[in-house]
Amino acid sequence: MSNILLELAPALRSGKPKGITSVCSAHPIVLRAALRRAARLRQPVLIEATCNQVNHLGGYTGMTPKDFVALVESIAVDEGLDRTLLLFGGDHLGPNPWRHLEPPVAMREAMAMVEAYVAAGFTKIHLDASMACAGDPPALDDTTIAERAATLCAAAERTAKQTGGPLPVYILGT
Repeated sequence: MSNILLELAPALRSGKPKGITSVCSAHPIVLRAALRRAARLRQPVLIEATCNQVNHLGGYTGMTPKDFVALVESIAVDEGLDRTLLLFGGDHLGPNPWRHLEPPVAMREAMAMVEAYVAAGFTKIHLDASMACAGDPPALDDTTIAERAATLCAAAERTAKQTGGPLPVYILGT
């Protein structure tokens, strides 16, 4: 199956819009419901995790991206969902969990997190580098935000190439 995320914009432009169910939750009951529905309808589903829920240090759920994928895939097997219909997305990936740190340190953590997401098989990556870190002005200028997002994008693409995975599909900004 081709990546449905790459099909959405052309379908809209051609006058035949379509969508995909997207669920951003780490709760097993919510995940099960979404995966059960996708299996029943034989439709793709995008399961997303945020940088605070799931990250390379465990996030507030205690799960790394690899752990999260394993949890979702085990539920998908229980529900009879064809693995080709399951996509993973990282939401608002950036320095947010480490904004109390100086920018170079926060960005190192953000890069490690993005690398862990891509290495775990997440193909939709929402990069969000819009938040101020310790010592930054309260509102970042567009150049700083773009430079930080580009740094995260480079880390994602480097990881995809190193792991042999597909290049991610990106959402940028807040």
